[in-house]
Amino acid sequence: MSLESSGRQSLGEGPLPGDRRRLSDPAAMRAFAHPVRLALHELLLRAGATTAADAAREVGISQALASYHLRQLAKYGFVEQAEARDERERPWKATETVQEWDDDAAEPEHAAARSLLEQVIAERALTRLAEWQQSRGDEPEAWRGVGGVDNRYLYVTPEELAALGAAMTELLEPLMSRVDAPASRPAAARPVLMTQLIVPLPPTGSGD
Repeated sequence: MSLESSGRQSLGEGPLPGDRRRLSDPAAMRAFAHPVRLALHELLLRAGATTAADAAREVGISQALASYHLRQLAKYGFVEQAEARDERERPWKATETVQEWDDDAAEPEHAAARSLLEQVIAERALTRLAEWQQSRGDEPEAWRGVGGVDNRYLYVTPEELAALGAAMTELLEPLMSRVDAPASRPAAARPVLMTQLIVPLPPTGSGD
């Protein structure tokens, strides 16, 4: 689970309860699978409505490039124009907090788009982890120990793993709802990227 994405749904594309969207269009998945677009989308989640000029400064790209990628995100429904603060500004906002996609689709085009999106999200998460490791020593003590990697090996059935994912989502929902409700955030709260990687491993020869 992350602010940007979550998988394991199997119905058609469209809005879901709780500010979610289910992706089934390979073109939309490929469009989202871009480091700059993921960075812009994350910024809109963290900062709220933002102009292309401000987004460009935050992400470290030109305004023209930010405008292009925001338009591409808008083309596939990931962002939209927000209410303008004045006639000169045209801010953008994210349309949903979470994107989900089908993990068991058989179509090769869909499977390839899904794999690309998952790979780009994982690579971006690793980049953010490296950035955190560089600055961790400068963080307050309370935050210094909570970031990093948590690596566990489990023996589970597919049904148990699905139930675990549902339970985690239920626990995270109140915290994720703060993305769209700044007034509900405690004073000490800050944005956190939580990316969940689930990798089924081959069984051992002994079956242990």
